[in-house]
Amino acid sequence: MLSSPKTWEMIADPIVQTGSLAMIGVLITRVALRHHPSLRLAAQVGFFTALTILLLYHGIEPYEAGPPGATILQRVFVGFAKLIWWMNAAWALVSFVRVFLIFERQPREGRLIQDLVVGMIYLGAALSVVAYVFAVPVGTLIATSGVFAIILGLALQNTLSDVFSGIALNLGRPYGLGDWIVLSDGMAGRVVETNWRATHLLNGTNDLVILPNSVLAKVSLVNLSSPDRSHGLNLTIRVVPTWSPATIMEVMQTVLMSSNAILLTPEPTVQIKAMDAQAIEIELSVRVSDMAAAPAARNELFDLIYRHVIAAGLTLAAPVGSSAEPHGARRGQEERATPLRLLDALPLFASLTETEKVALAGTMTRRTYRKDEVIAEQGTKLCCLVIIRSGAVVVTRKEDDRTVELARLAPGDCFGESGLLTGHGELGTSRALTSVVVYEIAQSGIGPLMQQRPAIAEELGMTFARRAKMEGHLMGANEDSAEQGSVPRLVAQIRHLFNVPHM
Repeated sequence: MLSSPKTWEMIADPIVQTGSLAMIGVLITRVALRHHPSLRLAAQVGFFTALTILLLYHGIEPYEAGPPGATILQRVFVGFAKLIWWMNAAWALVSFVRVFLIFERQPREGRLIQDLVVGMIYLGAALSVVAYVFAVPVGTLIATSGVFAIILGLALQNTLSDVFSGIALNLGRPYGLGDWIVLSDGMAGRVVETNWRATHLLNGTNDLVILPNSVLAKVSLVNLSSPDRSHGLNLTIRVVPTWSPATIMEVMQTVLMSSNAILLTPEPTVQIKAMDAQAIEIELSVRVSDMAAAPAARNELFDLIYRHVIAAGLTLAAPVGSSAEPHGARRGQEERATPLRLLDALPLFASLTETEKVALAGTMTRRTYRKDEVIAEQGTKLCCLVIIRSGAVVVTRKEDDRTVELARLAPGDCFGESGLLTGHGELGTSRALTSVVVYEIAQSGIGPLMQQRPAIAEELGMTFARRAKMEGHLMGANEDSAEQGSVPRLVAQIRHLFNVPHM
């Protein structure tokens, strides 16, 4: 057993103190706190400070060359202590970079700038060790390695071109992670990763495209996500001038007002681009929240254009130079009555026979509403199905102290089916955005059909359940709507409400 004086002498030995402090620091920072970057940084700064104070206390200056008259043992110890000090200094700086310069919580982020800074830190620490631990002139070492650097540079010419191009791209930042870019050759994709050699794009078919940084640095590109994520869309349509240009523009404005997929700010615009005896050419300019939302928004706008053009009695013109007949509401053929056309377009009544549709159409009532007039209040139990013939309707829901927009409805859309078929109240308030014409189907109109053919109740219940499931996220699904989504429950409610006998 060691005596007390010898024990204290061992503890006071600078080699023991430095080695013990280094071991404790490695265990805590590199093992215990390896998954906690912020705590590891704090611990490394603390151990680095303690190590600096300990070395200075023993007369060792890590940033100065060792004393020339020291013994071999002293030189080894001083060199070992300086090496530990410089390693801890590099680790502390690297932890600072990883925590504060670039966060590492997203695994596939661009890491080029981070790797560059970390590499410079380690290079500086290595040169400092060479200069202050091994007392080798750094300038002479760099000069003698110049020939080797030239040979290595020629061998890695293409790789170095990619590396320096990557540095230039990261410093200039023409694009960032998540941005949609289009190259001059037409290639387009979303940036998912950048590294030393290449940039990775995810194209529209979900394929990974890897482009060398030197190639990207030479081509021109368009960043569709800058200066913000919103993306512009331009749609051009041609309409036969059977109405005045002002009337046609008003119909197109209604198209934009009834869209759920476009942004309302900045305000979408309608502009007449050209007009002749065959057609009026109109351009719609809108914005969507992101490039990924553009296809769905384009599809919705084309659908709304068709529905509003038909509802307004307009005719779509044929392309320039085409001999095709224009398509519209009237082209020399006798069309079905408006109530029948509305029933044909509703999936809710797709199972009805032609005779049943004719009978139901005879009970439909036409109503008109002025702009900003409320059609149905939230919570109101409508006893009729409201089908929009023309115009645009907005559905809003009041929740606590705020009002949420649930949906915008266009010609061919309907609401009130929950009240008609199950007796539930409306999820939101329906208000006319423009002059609106609607047709209503009352319970007294559909009840006799169910009495004559009880299977209609089950058909309507299944269709209503599918629609409630698909549109629940849009119309603010709650417990009531979730309860309505059960087909057996819906069918039972419909049978009870209309006194339909079981088959």
